[in-house]
Amino acid sequence: MATRQNTDYGYDIQKVYLEMMLTDAETFVRCQSVFDPDSFDRRLQPTAKFLNDYVSEHNALPTFEIINAATKVDLKDPGQMQENHYDWLLLEFETFSRHKALEKAILKGADLLESGDYGPVEDLVKKAVQIGLQKDLGTNYFDDPRKRLEAIKDNNGQVSTGWAILDKKLFGGFNRGELNIFAGGSGAGKSLFLANLGVNFAQKGMNVLYLTLELSENLVSMRVDSMVTEISTRDIFKNIDDVEMKVKMIGKKSGAFQVKYMPSGKTPNDIRSYIKEYEIKTGKKIDVLLIDYLDLLMPNGAKVSAENLFIKDKFVSEELRNLAMELQTVFVTAAQLNRGAVEEIEFDHSHISGGLSKIQTADNVFGIFTSRAMRERGRYQIQLMKTRSSSGVGSKVDLGFDIDTLRIFDLDEDEEDNYQSSSGSSTIMDSLKRSNSTPAEPREDPTEGTSVGKVRAETDSTKLRQFLNNLGDE
Repeated sequence: MATRQNTDYGYDIQKVYLEMMLTDAETFVRCQSVFDPDSFDRRLQPTAKFLNDYVSEHNALPTFEIINAATKVDLKDPGQMQENHYDWLLLEFETFSRHKALEKAILKGADLLESGDYGPVEDLVKKAVQIGLQKDLGTNYFDDPRKRLEAIKDNNGQVSTGWAILDKKLFGGFNRGELNIFAGGSGAGKSLFLANLGVNFAQKGMNVLYLTLELSENLVSMRVDSMVTEISTRDIFKNIDDVEMKVKMIGKKSGAFQVKYMPSGKTPNDIRSYIKEYEIKTGKKIDVLLIDYLDLLMPNGAKVSAENLFIKDKFVSEELRNLAMELQTVFVTAAQLNRGAVEEIEFDHSHISGGLSKIQTADNVFGIFTSRAMRERGRYQIQLMKTRSSSGVGSKVDLGFDIDTLRIFDLDEDEEDNYQSSSGSSTIMDSLKRSNSTPAEPREDPTEGTSVGKVRAETDSTKLRQFLNNLGDE
């Protein structure tokens, strides 16, 4: 069971904070970045200020005798600090400092709001919410080069997506600690894509957490049933025994796959809390987090209007990426395309709701080109809008899709070649672009006195517009 976080910051607990810091110089140094003497009880403020000034001047901690004599308090030496006490202090003092900063921001913000000055209030709250200790001291470069390089080789990069053609574009796959976004229109199959990713990762032995903020846990789980058992969605209830047996057999060879519903409006801090609780209760570390989807989250603490997409999504994206780095987890989420993208055959940041903020923050951004018609023909197409390497930006990859089992898969070379040659292009969308830009040969019709070529061009254009409309109507 997780230790309950203290929220009663009275005189006695604040005194304990100071006593524990005085036992270890490293502990105080870790806390110094958020140490504010004015946050303490007024009876302890002179002591906290003396401690802070003494360390700054002498580059060493004062003894208990010195600080008690100088400030007329009675701090007691708790003795050597155990590791679990050390961790408790860091967590408690971080939370104490953040809450006190929020109190100050709220009090100061009230005066600013009376004058209608909202901008500084947002900045004050954001800075307060983001207060935290630097838990990672960084890399000692000269200490152990082999260990450092092996860690990079094993953990950073080469986290395969499960699709060879996409891995190739990403130089091996996703990295831990990065934020990846797949953007698509309404009905473009974003949830299906994320679920397929989850299955790919789980079957590689990774522990996957799928957070759904829109669909129910049961619906997501039933889709995954079809993906892992290869039993059609229409036949799931007819074959419950087979589903049960196959799911259990595959589960023995796979990592965990946890599906959790969270109502929209949750924050990255809510996600962090859930992950910590899950890891404590199960003893399993989350390797992959899938969030369906980013637009339904709200930023930590800051009261931002849902209509102000740029500010809201900027905060959320930054906080998610920070969380990914903190947990060293593969983060993948989806985002909504705006209505202006429906008839486009290539995407850019302007087509993503709140676009620029997400593009700037994410490490990889992909556009999903698909519709019900395309899925019925067994195709998904992905455009790389931003990658770790500029060489892949703008390129597209075609993937196969089984409409019965909802499984997305690599096309084999023959399939890909046949598909590309049938369209006369390397991609579906490139084919559409070319057909739209190629004029028809005019031929005179003696009966109508008009150009047959013109009529045909208009007909083709109409079909094209209809087809493009179908891409976004799902």
